[in-house]
Amino acid sequence: MRYQSWETSGYARAAAVDLYRKGVNPLAAVFLASRNVTDIESAREVLGESPAKLCDPFLMADMDKAVLRINAAILSGERIAVYGDYDVDGMTSSALLALWLHSKGADYEIYIPGRLDEGYGINRTALDLLKAHGVGLVITVDCGITAIEEARYARELGLGLVITDHHECRENLPEADAVVDPKRFDCGYPYKGLAGVGVAFKLVCALEGGFATEDMLQKYGDLVAVGTIADVMPVGGENRELIRRGLMILNTAPRPGFRSLMREVNPEHGRITATTVSFMIAPRLNAAGRMGQPDLAVNLLRTDNSSEAEKLTERVCLLNTERRSLELGIYEKAAAMVPDSGPDGPILLSQRGWHQGVTGIVAAKMAERYLMPAIIISIDENGVGRGSCRSTGSFSIYDALKSCGDLLSNYGGHDMAAGVTVAEENIEELRRRITAHYNGKIQASTGPMLTVDFEVEKPELLSVENVEFLEYLEPFGAGFAAPCLCFRDALIISTYSIGAGKHTRLRIDKAGTGFDCIFFSVPSEDLGVSAGMLVDVAFEPQINDYRGRCSVQLHLYDIRMSVTQQDTESEALGEGKIR
Repeated sequence: MRYQSWETSGYARAAAVDLYRKGVNPLAAVFLASRNVTDIESAREVLGESPAKLCDPFLMADMDKAVLRINAAILSGERIAVYGDYDVDGMTSSALLALWLHSKGADYEIYIPGRLDEGYGINRTALDLLKAHGVGLVITVDCGITAIEEARYARELGLGLVITDHHECRENLPEADAVVDPKRFDCGYPYKGLAGVGVAFKLVCALEGGFATEDMLQKYGDLVAVGTIADVMPVGGENRELIRRGLMILNTAPRPGFRSLMREVNPEHGRITATTVSFMIAPRLNAAGRMGQPDLAVNLLRTDNSSEAEKLTERVCLLNTERRSLELGIYEKAAAMVPDSGPDGPILLSQRGWHQGVTGIVAAKMAERYLMPAIIISIDENGVGRGSCRSTGSFSIYDALKSCGDLLSNYGGHDMAAGVTVAEENIEELRRRITAHYNGKIQASTGPMLTVDFEVEKPELLSVENVEFLEYLEPFGAGFAAPCLCFRDALIISTYSIGAGKHTRLRIDKAGTGFDCIFFSVPSEDLGVSAGMLVDVAFEPQINDYRGRCSVQLHLYDIRMSVTQQDTESEALGEGKIR
């Protein structure tokens, strides 16, 4: 078992029957009912049959000020700098705004700080450089909301500053010409879950007068979808529609950079989904930023030349290979630092010499493996630690850092992912305080818990036709996770290792129906169960298309010995049949 307990949500049977009678696929009807989508109007919205209405961008605080300042700069020929971030959200945001400025004939440049030497967000050295370049207005995307001192410095230099961001705000806002962030305490914008690229998209819609949303979606929807998915933003509300529309563009008319990338990661030209973006496209774009060359990825996203896109894709993919090698080395060292019994609270590991560009991936892998929040910190030669944080479940890593703010040089982010800068001498106290905060929010005795949507009692519900229909419920992601269903008392027919022993493939039987299963990152010797046993399995049903033959395959989240099997073994033990 990976999880200490399972919690099965179940579903309102009457609601599922009602949705089915109104034309919803039976498996989808049960799944939607388990997620409390019980009326046909809400179901149609999830299915994309009645798209969610996108909000007026001018509902955001300071959006009118941002539009006035940017338009004034364009009309006067003032040089503009797009100041972004080195992750996928920041790079897609930068590309989107730069493409719009280019379409208006603006004088502009893009500036993305170096991850390894400058770190996240606005810094004084960059502002000095932009001033020397003749820049008069700096527009931030996906950063800037906590840059209080840097905003003051920009004003001293005579630089105009428009901040667009989506991260959590602190008590005071930077002094700028405009500060656009839906999470501002005084912002009346109804949807708070936009990514940085979502806010940048709203900005260009506003710059177009607020009436050109459809046209802007056609031009930039793919960038919005990729940045939003990569930043693990919730897929409800506006984001659901933005992602859905962007995925349609990726599958029908992708820009040259995405077309070239997709040929690399998806040579059989299968359908691009949110999962494809998360695990195949985003990591390659991220590699450029992690390895200190974000301009490569931004240029790949901006180019309209297919030949140039292919060359840039090759370079980005080479960086990704280098990134994976670095990541594996640090991950193995980090995992070796965790007790064999597993962590008893949040993981906080630090070491000199760790490559700062891959700490975020290592933190994510540690969080996934141990089902605990993880912070991985790289300490430089000056004793400054820069770390990446990832959370699990409902625990807000941003709130945890906020509670330790007096120990930190800087921090920022959101509930599930954040960055932190901390002096080496404060790391041990940070570990103690983070653990205390975690224990105060989470009952340690409960352990990691898996939420299961519902038990599948009749295996025929998982027909190829029904499972294929689940694709219409996409995108899945934060706030609307992929289905997690379960069988109880399934019989294991066989197990064997694949992927050099890293993963396990199983064959199970449930009430006379056989299913192939795959359990990633769990070797067969670590299953805790074996052929011939009755087990409970939690899974996401998927379609396996092998040489044109489609079948249902179960992607396992967890497996455990069933109560029936436990009772059988207990009886056998009592009768002396097991020694």
